[in-house]
Amino acid sequence: MTNSDSRSADAQNGSGGVRALDSKGIASAATLVILLFILSRGTGLLREMIIGARFGTSADLDAYLAAFRIPDLLFQLVAGGALGSAFIPTFAAAWTEDSQQQAWLLFSRVLNLLTLFLVLLCGLATLFAEPLVATVIAPGFSAEQQQLTTSLMRWMLASTVVFGASGLIMGALNAVQHFLLPAVAPVLYNCAIIGGAWLLAPAIGIHGLVIGVAAGAVLHLLVQLPALLRQNVRYRFSFRAGDAQVREVARLMGPRVLGLLFVQLNFLVNTILASRLPDGSLSALNYAWLLMLLPQGIFAQAVATVAFPTFSAQVAAGNRGQLLATLSGLLRLILFLSIPAAFLLIVLDEPLVELLFQRGRFDAASTQAVAYALRFYALGLVAHAVVEIVVRVFYALHDTATPVVAGVATMALNILLSLALIGRLGYGGLALANSIATALEMLALLILLARKVRAHNQEAGQAAARTAAVQGLPVRQLLTSGGRSLLASAVMAGVILLGLELLPDGGDVFGIPAGWVAAVAGAGLGVSVYALASYLLGSAEIRQLAALARRRAQT
Repeated sequence: MTNSDSRSADAQNGSGGVRALDSKGIASAATLVILLFILSRGTGLLREMIIGARFGTSADLDAYLAAFRIPDLLFQLVAGGALGSAFIPTFAAAWTEDSQQQAWLLFSRVLNLLTLFLVLLCGLATLFAEPLVATVIAPGFSAEQQQLTTSLMRWMLASTVVFGASGLIMGALNAVQHFLLPAVAPVLYNCAIIGGAWLLAPAIGIHGLVIGVAAGAVLHLLVQLPALLRQNVRYRFSFRAGDAQVREVARLMGPRVLGLLFVQLNFLVNTILASRLPDGSLSALNYAWLLMLLPQGIFAQAVATVAFPTFSAQVAAGNRGQLLATLSGLLRLILFLSIPAAFLLIVLDEPLVELLFQRGRFDAASTQAVAYALRFYALGLVAHAVVEIVVRVFYALHDTATPVVAGVATMALNILLSLALIGRLGYGGLALANSIATALEMLALLILLARKVRAHNQEAGQAAARTAAVQGLPVRQLLTSGGRSLLASAVMAGVILLGLELLPDGGDVFGIPAGWVAAVAGAGLGVSVYALASYLLGSAEIRQLAALARRRAQT
């Protein structure tokens, strides 16, 4: 992102609409966002390292993670991804029509209704927290664990209301192509939890983490307010739920809420099932899930964050050809980055976990437990990354129903697979079920998007509609690009495995734990080998990234 991307003037084109970026513009804008995502994921990783050192894979940490389920459910359904996917296209359309006052009126009404709704829901959840924990969230916990979970959940519910407002502000800023402070917000959130774990947990235990969550939610909101004020926000105390644009947001949210409900139900089922397993099972799953999300967040979420407003602006301007060309380029880039990342997580599972977490109460047994789940989660990394991009295209097209249908079906399969695999693989079966379901979701969405493109071309009466659809979604190019990345990743994995054979099994290397050396040296060697193999295989993506790096170095 150039410096001007942080200013409101560059969020508009000559007619006052949101400026759409092409593939190069998205890649350029994404570089700063990626750096901030790296910082966010880095602080998130540091957060988990400190939490791991304080609590390991313990019953208290299991209670803390279980306490997140209802607050996270309410946020996701009311104010999280569902609202963002519906609000950004509607807000961008209002802004594109050169009616910023109307756009801010929409923002005000949605913010007021959202806050009121969250206050009511969180109040009810606080009132019925005890039976929710005992009968729904963690029926397998001991009575003492259930009491602790109830107490922690009541604290976290208050932060959900704050996050609702903060999430809507983030959506508005992203819609006008401001990404800097929204990307900084998660960093401050992580830092607050780090402070709670580092400074408060030694004195008050797991409650220190919850205080960190509450403080982090406030910081997440406050840091974005300066950018909102620079956009000349015009807040109105209005609750008109019958407004046409508010109804459009609600209409688009409906299917997305249903889809997210099934996603959250899957997480809830995992929590219920893991609560019946030995202590630490839920914690091990959580650590492994966060490690898998580390590269997914750096690559896919950063690119998707920048691309979504552009997708919405291209749709609003009627430039569907540009939309599909942008999507094709981004998918090839995501495959190029996510495939080797998945290989690295699988090949270096235990060394990575040992390097990042094994200290304090996080012992060798915890390392093995997390690495076991990580192998299964890593199998779904590519699918998670692709889905992150593809669903944004459907949302930009004001079609939230199609990805929801695919999501509901695959999440239902996820739950069934979890029930089927947990007996044989333990909590590893829960991770494998997630990867299988997400892979099916990715395939379903790509097929449905191709059909949607073909149908649009036919309705528009364009010649050679089928050919145009293939040009919009170049399956052969995607397979070729993905095949190169797969081959280069296999070469990388082979070289890393050969290198690991040269290291001692346990012990130290020049006074450094062998696992640490394996993780750092293996990752460095892997990246180098992958880059070289990709270059020799004629990968266009590595040349594009090299050119982007040169342009960045010159600015």
